[in-house]
Amino acid sequence: MLPIMSATRRGGGVSLLLLLLLAASGGAATAVPESTARSIGRVNRLGPFLGVVVPNAFEMEPLLRSPRFSPAKSRLPPYLDVAGRRFRFGTIGEQKVVIVMTGLGMLNSGVTTQLLLTLFDVKGIVHFGIAGNADPDRQIGDVAIPRYWAHTGLWNWQRYGDGPENELALESNGDYTRKLGNLNFTDYTVANKNGRPARSAAAGNLLNAVWYQPEEVFPASSSTPESRGHAFWVPVDGHYYDLTRKLEGLELERCVVAASNNGTAATTTRKRRTCLPRRPAVARVERGCSASVFVDNAAYREFLRSRFRVTPVDMETAAVALVAMQQGTPFIAVRALSDLAGGGAAGSNEAGVFAPLAAQNAVTVAVELISLL
Repeated sequence: MLPIMSATRRGGGVSLLLLLLLAASGGAATAVPESTARSIGRVNRLGPFLGVVVPNAFEMEPLLRSPRFSPAKSRLPPYLDVAGRRFRFGTIGEQKVVIVMTGLGMLNSGVTTQLLLTLFDVKGIVHFGIAGNADPDRQIGDVAIPRYWAHTGLWNWQRYGDGPENELALESNGDYTRKLGNLNFTDYTVANKNGRPARSAAAGNLLNAVWYQPEEVFPASSSTPESRGHAFWVPVDGHYYDLTRKLEGLELERCVVAASNNGTAATTTRKRRTCLPRRPAVARVERGCSASVFVDNAAYREFLRSRFRVTPVDMETAAVALVAMQQGTPFIAVRALSDLAGGGAAGSNEAGVFAPLAAQNAVTVAVELISLL
């Protein structure tokens, strides 16, 4: 096993010197096996690569099946497995890519992105997947490409009886702020069993309010280690974003074929074709947000839209954006809308029907974008 080492760049490649890796589970430290480290060194001599970061297997599979993706066949291995992640190598158009699946949520996506940037010579990151939609003017199947991303799951939960005029705990230390606003639970009445408000607005709600917070960031470019900054809105790379203008008008899937049972257990499951009212479109939007929360609640969706003016709402992108920003790596994200978070016309979440269509549309746009880079 290799001991602790430092990562250095020489002539655009990453030398065979790797950081000590922390295992994703159990909290135990594990060194990279020597054979794997040698393979990483050989791979990096053929770099740099574009990193392609994908949340889940069902979002990744359409890319791996795409005729635009060619798996590595000669000098590069088809994949390397490190710390519970599989890094797949190949090409999309003229771009050499390394593809990795993060798993669900902010922790997984942040850890995986840092691992990608620590191990491999990566010149930029394209992240794609599906997302809930907070913008009523957009349709399921549309692909949103935001200019900014925020993590909306970092809160300071204020004690009962305090209000906007009261300083938050540890705010004076610079740890927390009231600048980004709050969600006050008193604004949303909850009925008791008699159908009356459980607590009057004047009395307030014991849950009181949560105040949204920026992330602490520690840029790798800083000359002073552990020099803390803060970031809420993280911009994508300006050049990457400018290129997305060329994606407007791209033809996307409108219909999905899904299995449906005609009502009896003994009968054969049939295929039903479901189509959207219009053909989906690529939309360059201003903002998206992420948190380790699956949002299937209309009131919270409307709050996020009114407070932050976001379009896609997901569980991973902001973590990828924050790691890329701190490491100084160009980054952009593509998210296809699979459902109106909290419900539209359907009685259940629409993602159950339209997730495959959204995943395919996300791949279509991501592949086209990668070909432009």
